[in-house]
Amino acid sequence: MSLVTVSLGSNIDPVRHIRLCLDALFDTFGPLNVSRVFESEPVGFSDTRNFYNLVVAFESNWSPSELQAWAKALEIIHGRKQGLDKYNPKALDIDLLTVGNLQGVVEGVALPRAEMTESAFVLQPLAELLPNERHPACNTPYATLWNNFSLGNQRLWAVDFTWGNAWISHAEPALCTSQAR
Repeated sequence: MSLVTVSLGSNIDPVRHIRLCLDALFDTFGPLNVSRVFESEPVGFSDTRNFYNLVVAFESNWSPSELQAWAKALEIIHGRKQGLDKYNPKALDIDLLTVGNLQGVVEGVALPRAEMTESAFVLQPLAELLPNERHPACNTPYATLWNNFSLGNQRLWAVDFTWGNAWISHAEPALCTSQAR
């Protein structure tokens, strides 16, 4: 079993799609550790709807290609159109961040995902959820990576969010950071 981390995002009916994705993840992989949910302004998008983003961690013995195929199939079920550039609105965006300590292109999947240290909407929830876990490539704790991160023009803020009749996110950081349904 490996610790798997994924980033979830949505800017089309995000509450509904994030909840449905969490249900699917739980039903497939079992207990989840879930970060707070963050709202962020779109960067590079012509669509001005804000995104909801979070990071989810779980244990799995699936291979990177199996995990990637599952994620892409779920995106399509939620209306993701294949072949569109990455700057289009998304009902659901699932990015595989890490699978254990795997590095490089493994079964066609680049691990760890490069954008995880470049995007505040990925790194902040990852650092809050798994502060002492180390980035597989640079061996630096996620909390340290976040503390050294420069936001630049990226803006994000935590939002209140429920899933499975429980709070998984509060705008205030000390109230809740993870939940298993």
